[in-house]
Amino acid sequence: MEKKEPVLQLKHVTKRFGEVAANEDISLDVYKGEILALLGENGSGKTTLMNLISGIYFPDEGEIYANGKQVVIASPRDAFSLDIGMIHQHFKLVDVLTATENIVLGLEEEGKLDLKKSAARIEEICEKYGFSMDPSKKIYDMSVSEKQTVEIVKVLYRGASLLILDEPTAVLTPQETQTLFGVLRNMKQDGKSVIIITHKLAEVLEISDRVAILRHGRYITSMDTDKVNAQELTDAMVGHAVSLNIERPIPKKPRDRIVVEGLTVKSEDGVVKLQNVGFHARSGEILGIAGVAGNGQKELLEAIAGLQPIESGSIRYLDEDGKEEELVGKDPQAIMELGVSLAFVPEDRLGMGLVGNMDLADNMMLRSFRNGKGIFTDRKAPRELAEQVVEKLEVNTPGIATMVRKLSGGNVQKVLVGREIANAPTVLLTAYAVRGLDIHSSYTIYDLINQQKKSGVAVVYVGEDLDVLLELCDRILVLCDGQVSGIVDARKTDKQEIGFLMTSVGGGTDAQ
Repeated sequence: MEKKEPVLQLKHVTKRFGEVAANEDISLDVYKGEILALLGENGSGKTTLMNLISGIYFPDEGEIYANGKQVVIASPRDAFSLDIGMIHQHFKLVDVLTATENIVLGLEEEGKLDLKKSAARIEEICEKYGFSMDPSKKIYDMSVSEKQTVEIVKVLYRGASLLILDEPTAVLTPQETQTLFGVLRNMKQDGKSVIIITHKLAEVLEISDRVAILRHGRYITSMDTDKVNAQELTDAMVGHAVSLNIERPIPKKPRDRIVVEGLTVKSEDGVVKLQNVGFHARSGEILGIAGVAGNGQKELLEAIAGLQPIESGSIRYLDEDGKEEELVGKDPQAIMELGVSLAFVPEDRLGMGLVGNMDLADNMMLRSFRNGKGIFTDRKAPRELAEQVVEKLEVNTPGIATMVRKLSGGNVQKVLVGREIANAPTVLLTAYAVRGLDIHSSYTIYDLINQQKKSGVAVVYVGEDLDVLLELCDRILVLCDGQVSGIVDARKTDKQEIGFLMTSVGGGTDAQ
């Protein structure tokens, strides 16, 4: 049997931020020609560890070896000199430049820069590994997957033999994901090593050769992928058995709660964000919204909640007796009083929804302060709600008097989603409710959303993980370029159909 050759070795590596050890005593080998998946719950230290390898952070303790020799990686330049390249979740590209210009930007090459020669070399790399890319195309004209291709080719152009990819499929369609996986397999065959950070267990099982597990900043174990299943990986990550089943009860007597017709929304600079969108959201049902990021999901939920100016169209709310109320023209407070609750989890969680300088109880009070008598505000109920949310969602906090800004991103998110769900709405609008959350917390949120469904709430769920959308939702509406490309029965569709609809305007089965 051929002896494995480590291209990178971490020995007893520790990284602290103040008193918190983000990585503690980690020893891990990465071998030539392998795809290693790095798994761990939110806050387990995955990204910190990769930032140590790529030179963004410097370890407080421990040693790093590259190809058998001890090395010092004190900057990304040091990492590049060791043929290590990291592709971050948020791309670092200059929009007004071409792909070629971005790839050669900052490189010190001998003689005069020859863009034609560079473009030819880029085309060679693309052909070798199976990329599809136009070197002369401007970044602002590119799709998300094309931008990601530029980032990967950029590190290959610089000679990387070890590539680190942080959540590379988060914003890709299933078809784009398969194309990326094909490229990664070609790299592996060429002797390149790949470390992939992802929370999607199905993808880990499909693409990786080996899985390394981190828990609470410590390295737990590594396993050969072909010898484990999703349940075993989850249990290793969390440290105890976790149920991976999402319940999907059949809707009981679903009735229209929100009816949207001909909805068109434009941005302040006149760009059409939603065009002629129409659908029904029903009581006791979860309507999923799928689409590549930035295709109108945010604007759709904000329009229903009264936070988005509407160009044309109608959004009607129907109460228990079937009485209709037009929401267009109503302010958010009036809409909220009808029972429409928006649990929108944006990338800036504190910018919209919570106040960082207020404690947990006071953030709960933001939802209920108008219920006080006279000049007094009821402070008891919000405190009780804060305690319930902390206990039920296992929010990691010293207490409910802790300032929200002192919590980690995942815990801030639990507070926001918990508050909105506890508001007992008749319509719950939720976007990216589990973004950045570990698998254990995510399933707690799915359970809470299902409880709302069972109590007759109409849930509109915008999500990024298609596997979850297909398991959790009753129907799925797909947006492409701000238009509805299809509404399908989640029990009868698959990822391929959803992926096709995510990139094609018009067509698709209507499961209204």
